[in-house]
Amino acid sequence: MDQQDEQQATISRITTGMPVIDSTGTEVGTVDLVQRGDPNAVTVQTSTADPGSSLDELIEATAVEEPDVPADLAARLLHSGYLKVSTELTRTGAVYVPADRIGSVADGRVLLAVGVADLPPEE
Repeated sequence: MDQQDEQQATISRITTGMPVIDSTGTEVGTVDLVQRGDPNAVTVQTSTADPGSSLDELIEATAVEEPDVPADLAARLLHSGYLKVSTELTRTGAVYVPADRIGSVADGRVLLAVGVADLPPEE
């Protein structure tokens, strides 16, 4: 099993609501969203909303897509898979955990291979 397969096997054992602990033992928060990797994921297209367009189009253009991070990071997360974790440790209330930063899943908890400071916050 290659590293990508191992990451997908690990991520498939995670469910929403599980507590997340970083590499220092700090409780980061709880899993909000589990997104398995898609090797065929396309990069996120930025929308070019015409200011004169209808209200529906404007709402659609500003709807938050997951993951809510810069496009290059979003593409990487969609490709490898990620967790979105609700946390009180960041200003925005959530961080993203790339699949390769998940250490293990044990006793109903997600253990990270990195500290919370190394995780990208939601924008």
